Amino acid sequence: MRREREREPANCKKYGIPLYGASWISDDNYLVFAGGGGEGRSGIPNVLLLARFDFESNCLNDQPVAKLGTGSDLPYRMAVHPGGDGVICSLPKSCRCFEWDTVKSTDGKKLGLKPSDKVIDELEDVGQQLALIFNNDGSVLALGGEDGKLRVFKWPSMEIILDVSNAHASVKDLDFSPDGKFLVSVGSGGPGRVWDVTSSKAVASLSKEQDEVFGFCRFSHSEKNPVLYITAMRVEVDSSLNISKSVTTACESMSLSPVLKKRPKGDVLIITSANMHVQNVVRKAHLGLVTALMFSQDSRALVSASLDSSARVTMIKDARRNGLSLWIIVLVILLAIAGYYVKTKGILH
Repeated sequence: MRREREREPANCKKYGIPLYGASWISDDNYLVFAGGGGEGRSGIPNVLLLARFDFESNCLNDQPVAKLGTGSDLPYRMAVHPGGDGVICSLPKSCRCFEWDTVKSTDGKKLGLKPSDKVIDELEDVGQQLALIFNNDGSVLALGGEDGKLRVFKWPSMEIILDVSNAHASVKDLDFSPDGKFLVSVGSGGPGRVWDVTSSKAVASLSKEQDEVFGFCRFSHSEKNPVLYITAMRVEVDSSLNISKSVTTACESMSLSPVLKKRPKGDVLIITSANMHVQNVVRKAHLGLVTALMFSQDSRALVSASLDSSARVTMIKDARRNGLSLWIIVLVILLAIAGYYVKTKGILH
């Protein structure tokens, strides 16, 4: 065990609980992780963790700088407000707000975490939410539920913008376009959809082949020529990554199955979308199921988290510091294939 810890790289740490969520906080030096053992009697607590990452030394904290328990409720998904207005966590039955707190320590002040006094009635008793996201300026919050319901609110007034009961059989992923005008949703059963946030209407339908399952969706960071990326999985036969080339026209796709088929389990591949060249390969990044991925705001680093309790920060080689002109796709085999497998077997909800 001691030898394993000695070989553990400085940018990868284990925090003792299965991790389900990971996100950068606005200043990019802090990260927040969510996870735990759920409602059972495993003895594993359900907590939110804060950790610091040092870009110069490429080092992640050995121990969290702050820890906050959530009782018997597992924090399964979360959305960090881009303007510093805390974090919203999806719990089994409701969503709860948490706020950042400045804590004095022996080496000065550090960031902490505390429960918010704010109770949002619109997020009480909504059931398990599988996707939560703010738009870029933090003025709109979107949630997608296990029950297939899609909700979009103005923040912080919680004025309802969109409320669709059967957007999907179950919502899997959501993302806003860079200008906040569009929201893409994918889920189990039926096509993916692009929603006009202003008109509250679906403006495009993302069709798929009969044996495909949509998994994840992301808009590019370019406001002038937005590109929408969708992962599609053929679990029984093969696995592929489909790339939709436009938000407003019919989707054209390009199969990347040779890349995915030949990658060992657990590798993280970072690919430049302009030419599809592999920038980084992290072999055996995690030993367990990868559950969360997120780029820092300037796109120079990627955080990933796993059910094996590990968190890793991967520096992006040759990434442009402005984070706008270069959009990077992450291909994680465990996330794409094993994630769907575990989902269908009922291990994850």
